[in-house]
Amino acid sequence: MSPETLAILSAIANAATALGAIAAAWQLYLVHKQSVTNFEDSFAKEYRELAAKLPTKALLGEPLNDEEHIEHFDELYHYFDLCNEQSFLYTAGRISEKTWNFWRDGMASNMRRPAFQRAWHEISSRANGDFSELRALFPPEKQVT
Repeated sequence: MSPETLAILSAIANAATALGAIAAAWQLYLVHKQSVTNFEDSFAKEYRELAAKLPTKALLGEPLNDEEHIEHFDELYHYFDLCNEQSFLYTAGRISEKTWNFWRDGMASNMRRPAFQRAWHEISSRANGDFSELRALFPPEKQVT
């Protein structure tokens, strides 16, 4: 073979190798993106299951009476625990910015509701320093507006 043919074949081989590397990198990116989506979806599912146990009137912004507050206190605690975990995972870089913005807005919306405000005040005052990520977002002594 002539030197020109060898140079052309070498260039083609180099281009094919580069294209293969680009294709592999793209596949890795897609796999990573899908795994993040699946991970985030698992939290969305957990939220939906938990929200189904919360009293509708609390979700509609109506206060709970003392009996209802006591009856649903555990579910509200678990809601704040889930929110704290989501906050932690965002700060750890495990949650996408788009998803985090959506979740944070939902948390803020719930924190404006009387039943959630009451429960958050009580839980944060009794939790011995737990919920640090959620406390940073929603300091218990401040009312969300």
